[in-house]
Amino acid sequence: MSAPTTSRAESAAKHHESGAMSHREILSALSGLLLALFVAMSSATIVSTALPKIIGSLNGSQTQYTWVVTATLLTSTATTPIWGKLSDLYSKKLLVQISIVIYVAGSIVAGFSHTAGQLIAARAFQGIGLGGIQALVQVAIGAMIPPRERGRYNGYLGGVMALATVGGPLLGGLIVDTDWLGWRWCFFAGAPFAVVALIVLQRTLHLPVFKRDNVKIDYAGASLIAAGVSVLLIWVSFVDSSFAWLSWQTYAMVGAGLVLLALAVWVESRAAEPVVPLNVVRQRTTALAIIASLAVGMAMFGGSVFLGQYFQTGRGYSPTEAGLMTIPMMAGVLLSSTISGRMITRTGFIKPYIVAGTVVLVVGFGLLSLTDHQTPLWQLWLGMLLVGTGVGMSMQNLVLAVQNSVALRDIGAASATIAFFRSLGGTIGVSVLGAVLAHRVTDDITTHLAQAGVPASATSGGTSSLNLAELPDSIQQIVRAAYGDATGHIFLISAIIGVVGVLAAVFFRRITLRSTMDLGASAETPKHAAETDQPAADHGLPAKHAVHN
Repeated sequence: MSAPTTSRAESAAKHHESGAMSHREILSALSGLLLALFVAMSSATIVSTALPKIIGSLNGSQTQYTWVVTATLLTSTATTPIWGKLSDLYSKKLLVQISIVIYVAGSIVAGFSHTAGQLIAARAFQGIGLGGIQALVQVAIGAMIPPRERGRYNGYLGGVMALATVGGPLLGGLIVDTDWLGWRWCFFAGAPFAVVALIVLQRTLHLPVFKRDNVKIDYAGASLIAAGVSVLLIWVSFVDSSFAWLSWQTYAMVGAGLVLLALAVWVESRAAEPVVPLNVVRQRTTALAIIASLAVGMAMFGGSVFLGQYFQTGRGYSPTEAGLMTIPMMAGVLLSSTISGRMITRTGFIKPYIVAGTVVLVVGFGLLSLTDHQTPLWQLWLGMLLVGTGVGMSMQNLVLAVQNSVALRDIGAASATIAFFRSLGGTIGVSVLGAVLAHRVTDDITTHLAQAGVPASATSGGTSSLNLAELPDSIQQIVRAAYGDATGHIFLISAIIGVVGVLAAVFFRRITLRSTMDLGASAETPKHAAETDQPAADHGLPAKHAVHN
């Protein structure tokens, strides 16, 4: 290696250790990361407005509708901590690129699905890549930017999230409403953007890789966590429909799930490299952030995922119109994340924004809980605006609070842990609220059909109740009213869950964001160390040597 090249490498290493990357360098590196995040989020949101028609064309059920979403969340949840741990050991850039390839491959397979079961399986594979992208983007940002400065860049992150979440449903609606394309292109459309993201990442993202010898990945712990959560979610999906709450199936599935999760905790406490490090989880800031992330994830994913279905099935709007209806929520995310991020960078304080965000989230879901099939649109838009504002002020800032409390060597595992529990909350929320919605809709349809003198078999016999085009007009009206009226109940549950997030945020200590990359990078007072739940003397990186990629 020539002297100038060596000098540049040494300079880059010094800049990374001191957190002295310029604004231009950070934006250059962020471009590839944010494009990768946009690909993943837009691919997911494209499906959101198209899903009622997709499941209808595949003759699927409400339970299968829920599992198309749950399968992706479940596998992304299970793999997120593994991706995070790998990022502490190997090239973050390479891992992001691998996760993009996996996600796109799953999307293409999903596009060729011919049954709802095939679609669910493809979405489960897709979730593996999604878990990597969600975790690794946060990890890479945490490795580049000191916590104090990270708030302003969270605005860019929020902007990309809002653009993907607004543009995705609109694009999905247009694709489904275009006869010569069809719903399969909802999955194919993201591939070209993924190729661009891979190229941009290769050219712009350059982070040091800290090589460590004799490292073991805790696959046993991750497998036990995934298995335990899966069993409980399967139980939630089928209880009270296929079997009773108090039955041998309930005892067997709940008991098995709890035993598997208890074994996971035991394995994590003894693993040399646990995927969910208990020493990090036990810190006050991290523990409260986990609780808040669970609540926010359950409320946000569980509530918002059914909005597209409400507007189409419950109100009769087209997929494109349903996508337009969700713009207020995304506007709230964009504005609140940008403004709160800049205010946090200016003041260095983060707790007030997290508390305010969780409160606004609860208020928004409380307003949406009044929803039925005749609710005025202005009331829905106001509720969605409040929900989006709450999400923008809380979600990314919970990750920032945890990254601020741990040493640089633990930032991958810590970031992935928060992403894991947020995704877990979303998985539980979608599964539980989907089961509540399905049960309520079934009861309402059965009751109204009986009142109209129509046999319940009129909506069965090979035709899903979600395939409204195949139903008579009179029955269509009954089905639409059932979905519209039942949606308010799941928003009420979301509001109640969100209260837990408010309580967790209130109990945060006063957090002052540090302006250095690592806890030991500057002299920190005992008071500051206490605020971050981390010893002031926690200096070192466990790396034996670093290389750049």
